[in-house]
Amino acid sequence: MAALDQPKLAAARLWATARLPYLASAVFACPIRAEPGLGTISVDRGWRLHADPALVEALEVEQLGRLLVHLCGHLIRDHADRAVRLGVAAAGEGRRARWNRCADAEINDDLTVSGCVPDVAPDLPGDLGCDDGKLAERYLEHASDGPRRWDCGSGADGCERPGDGLPAIGPGQRELLRLGVAAEIQRYAAQHPGTVPGGWLRWAESVLPSRIDWRRVLAAEVRSAVAAVSGMVDYSYRRPSRRAHASPDVVLPTLQRPVPEVAIVCDTSGSMHDRLLARALAEVEGVLTKAGLRGGQVRVLAVDTAVQAAKRVSRASQVTLAGGGGTDMGAGIEAAAALRPRPRVVIVLTDGFTPWPARPPRGVRVIVGLLAQGGLVPMWEPPRWARTVTIDE
Repeated sequence: MAALDQPKLAAARLWATARLPYLASAVFACPIRAEPGLGTISVDRGWRLHADPALVEALEVEQLGRLLVHLCGHLIRDHADRAVRLGVAAAGEGRRARWNRCADAEINDDLTVSGCVPDVAPDLPGDLGCDDGKLAERYLEHASDGPRRWDCGSGADGCERPGDGLPAIGPGQRELLRLGVAAEIQRYAAQHPGTVPGGWLRWAESVLPSRIDWRRVLAAEVRSAVAAVSGMVDYSYRRPSRRAHASPDVVLPTLQRPVPEVAIVCDTSGSMHDRLLARALAEVEGVLTKAGLRGGQVRVLAVDTAVQAAKRVSRASQVTLAGGGGTDMGAGIEAAAALRPRPRVVIVLTDGFTPWPARPPRGVRVIVGLLAQGGLVPMWEPPRWARTVTIDE
């Protein structure tokens, strides 16, 4: 059996980690298995590299280093499990090949900055007819068909190969490795601003537990919105002016500071996390109480695909959650804006699995409390015209 050129592989690993030091733990974690005649250098779902010694011999150290980084990118970003969830792994070779190219493009998009795109697996979003900066799932929807440039293995498409065998690294350790890589990415980005591609940073933020106290952020956003609205002083003739005696022949208006009407739109679809929703409601109640909104000045709407209930309450414990079907927070926001008197602040509590209106309701400030759901990524991002706070455990 032909042996692998171990010094060359060691040099390739050193080259890779010198270029992208924040990926070092993943690059060195994968054991390499020699498979003569394989015809590729690939990675399996158990974090083991499979290498044809003839290809290792043919590739220069730099090209081999680029390929190692690329293959580790499939493992770090969990492309295999994502392919399984989409049904790609169980589909035919054509769809698996298309997914492989789309996953390659997701990784290579961030490797162009450091010059680490491998020549043997060069697909970029532009080659698929897609825009940069998206995920493989989005590329899969819009990509043009084409042949697989390089077989990256089951670690990329989730379809097991004959030589995969038992995993080299267990599921728990794989998750710890991913979290460790994410922490290294954030640490390196803080020490060397502007050097880490945006895609790696966004991935790291998506997998790491939030270090921001969402309660403080949510409280600050709610207080800011309420203060901005209540600070909108206006003139009114409902009460006489204190300076009326100075001009007895003229009716003078008085200044008033309105107490803002607030509406809370609660997502009550079947995917919602009831405990987290109750906690978020309690936090909102505390903030609104401190802001002086008492005596039933808050209206709560329970919404799934339609408004199930609307009730004026003074405490979160008075909220009745109804519904449980699909989700359309656009209907809830529209219903809140149609209330009379019209609310000036609308707080939306949702898991994010909902379409959003293209435009904000006129004259209404919207705050979105995005309830994290076990690391799941919503299909729709909250709109930019709303202030968004991520709420987690």
